Amino acid sequence: MSHDLDRLRAEYLCREQRFARQDTYTLFNPANLFIVQQRQRAVLALLRRESFYPLVRHRILEVGCGAGNVLRELLSFGAAPQYLYGVDLLDWRVAEAKALSPHLPLACADGQNLPYSDDWFDLVLQYTVFTSILDDSVKRNIAQEMLRVLKPNGLILWYDYWLNPTNPHAKGIRPPEIRALFPGSRFAFHRVTLAPPITRWLAPSSWLACYVLERLRIFNTHYLVAIRPIGEDDYP
Repeated sequence: MSHDLDRLRAEYLCREQRFARQDTYTLFNPANLFIVQQRQRAVLALLRRESFYPLVRHRILEVGCGAGNVLRELLSFGAAPQYLYGVDLLDWRVAEAKALSPHLPLACADGQNLPYSDDWFDLVLQYTVFTSILDDSVKRNIAQEMLRVLKPNGLILWYDYWLNPTNPHAKGIRPPEIRALFPGSRFAFHRVTLAPPITRWLAPSSWLACYVLERLRIFNTHYLVAIRPIGEDDYP
């Protein structure tokens, strides 16, 4: 278990150094801009379907917040900064997030031991965290902690890929595994995000082509999932 966390720390540091002088994951890159904006549209649509807006009254936690990019997106969606929490395993990423967003309550913590009380959050989210974890027991522990800190009527928002054949340091997660990680829950699955290699090829010349292909879903590599625990009142 600790071996996988050590591997994660080393892999993310290597990844940070590898992309430091590239614009692959910046909004100046047309492909990444398309991916981010389409994901934001999908997330906003999901939150509306789940009647999870306005966000200002909800206490929110992101597990694996990194430098805080998604948290700042949530601020732009109307979340209240005093109710917007983030945790990350890597202290240097938390330091970067605090430098960019000093007003947000952020913490360096292992997702297997979240420093929060039971039933504390209305919304708990993770973006591409679980696919970076290769140890099944670590994944189960983090999922259990996400359920523990979530209010009984709360929502877990999952965004992660089911297919990534080129990265040996990550493993895609399909719906049966997601269901097993969060037993006793309801799920609404949505296939989103056009495969990044296709997007990088097409976006500089045609956003319309990217949009049409993504709408077809057959080339989409991620699942956006709304997960709601089933309470006693939900059973007949």
